Amino acid sequence: MTNRNQSPLFLVAGFVLLLTTGCATRGHRAVAVPPPPPMPPSPPSFSVQFLPLKPLTLPVILTGIRQPRFDQIADIIEKSEAAFQAGRRDYRAGHLEAAKTEFNAAIDSILQAPVRMQDDRRLAKQFDSLVDRIHAYELQALRQGDGFAEPKYQPAPLDELQKLTFPDNPQLRERVRADAAHTVSDLPLVVNSQVANFIEYFVHGRGRSSLEAGLRRSGRFHDMIVRILREEGVPLDLIYVAQAESAFQYYARSHKGATGIWQFMAGTSRPYGLVTSWWLDERLNPEKATRAAAKHLRDLHATFGDWYLAMAAYNSGPMTVQNAVERTGYADFWQLSARRALPQETRNYVPIILALTIIAKNPEKYGIENLLPEAPLVYDTVTVTDPVDLRLVAEIVGSSVETVRELNPSLLRLTTPKVPEYDLRIPLATKDLFLKRIAMIPPDKRVWWRWHVVSYGETLTGIAKKFRSSTQAIAEVNNLDPQQPLREAADLIIPVSGSSGGEIRHQVRGKETLATVARRYKISATDLMAYNNLSSSTVRPGTVLGIPKAGSASARSANSSGSRAVKAEARTTAPKSGSSTRAATVYTVRQGDSLSQIAVNHKVSVQALKQSNNHLGDTIRIGAEIIIPVAK
Repeated sequence: MTNRNQSPLFLVAGFVLLLTTGCATRGHRAVAVPPPPPMPPSPPSFSVQFLPLKPLTLPVILTGIRQPRFDQIADIIEKSEAAFQAGRRDYRAGHLEAAKTEFNAAIDSILQAPVRMQDDRRLAKQFDSLVDRIHAYELQALRQGDGFAEPKYQPAPLDELQKLTFPDNPQLRERVRADAAHTVSDLPLVVNSQVANFIEYFVHGRGRSSLEAGLRRSGRFHDMIVRILREEGVPLDLIYVAQAESAFQYYARSHKGATGIWQFMAGTSRPYGLVTSWWLDERLNPEKATRAAAKHLRDLHATFGDWYLAMAAYNSGPMTVQNAVERTGYADFWQLSARRALPQETRNYVPIILALTIIAKNPEKYGIENLLPEAPLVYDTVTVTDPVDLRLVAEIVGSSVETVRELNPSLLRLTTPKVPEYDLRIPLATKDLFLKRIAMIPPDKRVWWRWHVVSYGETLTGIAKKFRSSTQAIAEVNNLDPQQPLREAADLIIPVSGSSGGEIRHQVRGKETLATVARRYKISATDLMAYNNLSSSTVRPGTVLGIPKAGSASARSANSSGSRAVKAEARTTAPKSGSSTRAATVYTVRQGDSLSQIAVNHKVSVQALKQSNNHLGDTIRIGAEIIIPVAK
């Protein structure tokens, strides 16, 4: 008994002795140990009774560290939340496609988890939270335009050009120098091996198609660019900076994020008044971006006193050029290039611009014949004081959405921005028509309502179905008799409910089904099909569904139109009081399930399952929801 109780003390004492010994013997010098204190006088003798000692808790270093258990659910939730936060940052930065990708990844991390969310409350709670938060962003995106869509950017041609290298070719250099000897330019023209190699690349190499496409597109902007360059007092041949940067593509974007025909970075463009927001990106506005580029180049020339260095700084930034000058002592582009004091991309940049300038001023010498530049853009401008859907604009002026977007490339959404005034470009000679018709639509409805010209054979019912409106609403707004046939070519205002009225708009995500959307909004799948005029329960990702708000007339109409009462939010719907009819159920597919086994378990046929669930094939996905029809 005594030995067992005293053994921990013995171990601790031994451990302390080992530590003390180790400290005393480490190193090469002896450590002076102070003498022990004098012994106290012997106490008087008396009887002592020793009580059993409790075992001591040993230090962690002796017992080891207990590792925490891995929480798989917490890890899944953490990853899903990280994806959502990344999507939110992308959304706020205006990168909507990236935001959509991250939001989908957040949802997928829950749906693809090895543990079903129906079996874990934490997963289910996180899933519901994600759906609510993402849906809020989605509705905001839809109210402000066309959801998470962004312009379809094209790669900037300069990305590839700046990586090219060529061997020195003295014969080519001399030939090109002779051809360009009489070229007139307000930029200094140096013809060396670098310039000659790029001329050869554009004329006889892979760059020919890009060169010709850019020269054709330049016709749209040439007069406008030359006018602005002249107004800003800079060389007119700086127009070929835009040819090099973007080949005059509206939506050119570099791998670093530079955008527009002048390839501005957001940070560089801001001091020159170009606005970048969720609504619009004025780097894509050719006229405003040209004005900003002319001012920026003029400022760079004032700093360096040389147009070649100004162009180099336009490409790589003024600090890069300034550091190169200070490091080498040369304020000359060609000297800096020869000493590799500038990045390779910048060493190529100025020769590319000079090569394009020489070719464009001598097209016949380089075999560029019968190339017709595109006509300059012509348009009317109207000032709108409330957001307007571009689809409505196109319908009012009898044009296409593509044309309206082409005239207004800086608009990132299908809606004009919510600002006190916005100058909107519309097709030429349509200004009076636009002002007359837009005045007929209430300002707060211009992002929802539409304009329609009746075609031969169309009916009010068909038009209402097409726009997800109602015959009564269309008739009231247009003062029509619903029973009378429509007159061909008649103009109709189409009142369409927005999310601020009796309808919510939901865009179907990759893993969603009609049943999951119905459950999310507490509406039956049948009513949801009826409300959206769907003939099948199959919905593809990207489909926008109208969801009637609870208590609205639309909701009451949807509820009364359903032929079956299937409550998607419950596993089994309760039958009506006093009824013996079994209610329909919604079953979530589990691991190992098959369609035939589900049919047997619920006493229905496979054919009946497929008839009630048009989206089903011969294979089923884990987590999919299947409507189980009522057995007859």
